[in-house]
Amino acid sequence: MYWINGKLYDQLSANDRSVQFGDGCFTTIRVEQGQAALLPLHIKRLQKGVEKLFMPVLDWMQLESHIKQVAAECESGVLKVILSRGNGGRGYSFDSISEPNQILSLSSYPEQYHTLRERGVSLGLSPVAMGINPHLAGIKHLNRLEQVLIKRFIEQAKIDEALVLDSDGLLVECCTANIFWRRGKNVYTPDLSQCGVEGVMRQKIIQVLEDSDYNLSCVMRYPEALAHADEVIICNSLMPVMAVNQILAHKNQPAWKYQTRELHEYLLPECLRL
Repeated sequence: MYWINGKLYDQLSANDRSVQFGDGCFTTIRVEQGQAALLPLHIKRLQKGVEKLFMPVLDWMQLESHIKQVAAECESGVLKVILSRGNGGRGYSFDSISEPNQILSLSSYPEQYHTLRERGVSLGLSPVAMGINPHLAGIKHLNRLEQVLIKRFIEQAKIDEALVLDSDGLLVECCTANIFWRRGKNVYTPDLSQCGVEGVMRQKIIQVLEDSDYNLSCVMRYPEALAHADEVIICNSLMPVMAVNQILAHKNQPAWKYQTRELHEYLLPECLRL
C-alpha cells in the first residue's frame, strides 16, 4: 500500500526529482502492535537529511501524524517514508521547486529476521567500496547504487550480509546495517563522519551503552580489528540487532569466528522496545 502526500495512491510523476536524480531521503520504520518504533529518532534523521540536501521545510507534525495513522493499520510490518524534493524539470537546479513529495509505503515484516536473530549471521567482505563524501555522510539519501551492487554480491556469495569498507579500506558498515564489536568491556563502532548511514538503531544502541558499564568509542579502523574482537553485532531498525557468527574477510584464509553473545543479549531487550 502506498500513500502520496497523504492520499492512498501508487503513481508518481516521471519528472519527480526522486526518479530523475535520486533527490531526497528516506527512512524505514519497524511497525509493531500498530506503533511506529523509535519514531522520534526517525523524524530527527529525516530532518537532518532535509537540512543537508537543502530541501523545503516540511510540516513535521503533520508527517508524524500521518505515519502514526498508517502504522495503526498494521499489527506488524515495515513502513517506509520517502521525502522527494518534488516535481522539477530536466536540469539539476532546484531553485524553482518548493513543494516536496511525501511517499509512505506499508509492507510485511521480513520473516527471515526472526530466524537470523536466533541463529546469528555470517558476513563476507564486499568487493564494492563506499565512496567518501562528508557532506552526505550520515543521512539516508535516495542514491543507493552502492547498496544495490553490494546486495548483488551478497546474493551471489550466498551469505547473510556484507562487511563494507570505504575507498581508503576503513570499516564503515554493512549493506543494510551498522556494526559494533566488543573486546572485554570496550565496544567500538565505525566513525561515520566521512560516509555511511547513521542508523536509527545505531543511535539507540549508543544511547543504551552510554548508560551502561561498557566503554563505547567511535573509531576509524581497518577490518583486521574485527579479527581480535570477542563479539561482533550488526543492527538496523528492522532487525533490530543480530549476533555475527563469523566473517570471511579473505579468500583462502580461515573465517573470524565469534562464540559469545554477551553484548547481543544485553542490547536485545532494549532494541526491541517501541
